[in-house]
Amino acid sequence: MRQLQAARGAPIIEAPSSEGSVQPPGSRAKLRGLFAAVALGGLLLDVLTKSVAVRLLDPYAPRSLMGGLVVMRLIRNPGAAFSLGESFTYVFAALAVLVLVFIVGRLVPRLGHPGWAVALGLLCAGVGGNLVDRIFREPGLLHGHVVDFLQIPYWPIFNLADMCITAAAVMIIVLAMVKNIRIDGHRYPRG
Repeated sequence: MRQLQAARGAPIIEAPSSEGSVQPPGSRAKLRGLFAAVALGGLLLDVLTKSVAVRLLDPYAPRSLMGGLVVMRLIRNPGAAFSLGESFTYVFAALAVLVLVFIVGRLVPRLGHPGWAVALGLLCAGVGGNLVDRIFREPGLLHGHVVDFLQIPYWPIFNLADMCITAAAVMIIVLAMVKNIRIDGHRYPRG
């Protein structure tokens, strides 16, 4: 980072780094670490909760929690949200791989804000969690059915990966549209 002084006696200002962001040294590495911790932590939690659900839940005997507000009902979903596209499981798997490659290859190197690191980490955790199911679960490679086990009124059955994707979407909307913060940490110009 370079320091610039416009004229003798003028305050010293920080010049943007070559990547266009004013940051202390090592902050990008910390943001990448935060991203990795959130992504791997969310992925591991998703895999763990699905394993527990498969082991403990009977698809024909759902369990009610909190007075029926939450029902634990085990299903295996070959499609996307709302069970759409059930015969295109391999397409969802391929799209998931492309999304992960894009995020890790193009967006993570530009991280300049902790909110974006968490949001992208959650997105990768969710996409990765459902991709693990599509790769490793029956009926086979790239055709695996996603394990869903949480149900609330008026909403399709979901899992922790879906919760991560939804939380990421909300965070991205808040960061980009409400707070006007770009992925590199700068603010979008007003107007």
